[in-house]
Amino acid sequence: MTRMRIRIDFDPAGSIGPGKIMLLERIRDTGSISAAGRALGMSYRRAWLLVDDLNRIFQEPVVNAAVGGRQGGGTVLTAFGAQVIDHYRAVEREAHVATAHRLAALQTSVNPDYGADKTVDDGSFASDPGLAPGCAEG
Repeated sequence: MTRMRIRIDFDPAGSIGPGKIMLLERIRDTGSISAAGRALGMSYRRAWLLVDDLNRIFQEPVVNAAVGGRQGGGTVLTAFGAQVIDHYRAVEREAHVATAHRLAALQTSVNPDYGADKTVDDGSFASDPGLAPGCAEG
């Protein structure tokens, strides 16, 4: 299967890619930075630093801390955070549609024996849960 990963670099600085978007999706699903980080196999500190970076990149926050109380605190994906996810996923879909024929052409040229011994590092970060799959063909 041929996959494509999209990373968007902003001017003057900052970026979003599959790892940060997956983190936002898990925060949306779990209501917790720590639970989202665990689901992606990353430490709370790493997850928190990525969220902090996202909140600094944009003019509006992508997540807000929920006030504690009887049920405890948590993290809430903002409406803007949901828009960031939607825009990023739309970019992925549109890029995949626009390049599917070229990805298929490249795939037909791949050496089927490459990586068969599993010692080759293809640079894809395939085992990194924070980057697992971008645009999957299909």
